[in-house]
Amino acid sequence: MSRVRRFAAAAAAVALPVCGLTLAAQPSASAAPNFQVPFKCGVTVTAATFSGHNPANSVDFQKSGITGMPVLAAAPGKVTRVANEGSTSYGRWIELDHGGGWRTRYAHLSAQEVSVGQSVGQGKEIGKAGATGGVTGPHLHFEENLNGVTQKAVLNGVAVPYFGKKDFTSKNGCGGNPYSATQVCGSGFSVIDQQALGTAGTAYLLYNASSKENCVTTLKATSLGTASAASAFLEVKGSTRATDSGNFTYYAGPVKKNAGSTCVKWGGSVGSSAYESPFEHCG
Repeated sequence: MSRVRRFAAAAAAVALPVCGLTLAAQPSASAAPNFQVPFKCGVTVTAATFSGHNPANSVDFQKSGITGMPVLAAAPGKVTRVANEGSTSYGRWIELDHGGGWRTRYAHLSAQEVSVGQSVGQGKEIGKAGATGGVTGPHLHFEENLNGVTQKAVLNGVAVPYFGKKDFTSKNGCGGNPYSATQVCGSGFSVIDQQALGTAGTAYLLYNASSKENCVTTLKATSLGTASAASAFLEVKGSTRATDSGNFTYYAGPVKKNAGSTCVKWGGSVGSSAYESPFEHCG
């Protein structure tokens, strides 16, 4: 799932070819975490992809003077590998498990600053970029893996181009909720109403004109990255209310129901701050 409630158990160790893994496809899929650029807030790096990269779909982050730059966790996770391949392959590298089958890898590091089993928040410094392993120059090798298969990378909702180069400015650790309501609800949804929950967060109502669905999500503004109480609900007039409630790191929801021209009641909560609308948006 895209929000992190818990972390999956670490997978078994696997052998490494040159600068990557031979990875086998496995069943099932899960929505990706909102992966962020793995560098400090405001740092601009070039994400480079090229045909023949091993594994396919991995990314090389390039920047003048990158050696020694802090490398940050792209999403909250648990450290599953801290390894050193010497002068071959990944060199010094780290793997994080984000749950739902998703893992990230950070390779060619000059320093590793975490240990296996450690839980890290998004934006936590895990090491420093370098040029260890089988490289011709300093850069950070990065992978977004799902069930052992390297996926085409997406950073803060923006797809990395394949094949080519694109500059990304990091929002990692900048503060604020890294998710937007449209990211939570998905493609085709637009915000049609929202209500601030004091300073604790905001409840959003969205609509998809193609599917005729409404969607509600509550984005936290406090205790970000830490599981705490939040909820989101949606009630179509004449039908049962649907609620997502629990302890979440960034948001509650999405709660979706087909409404069309039917009135809806919606709202949510963060901690003790709550909102419930009247029946509205009937047309």
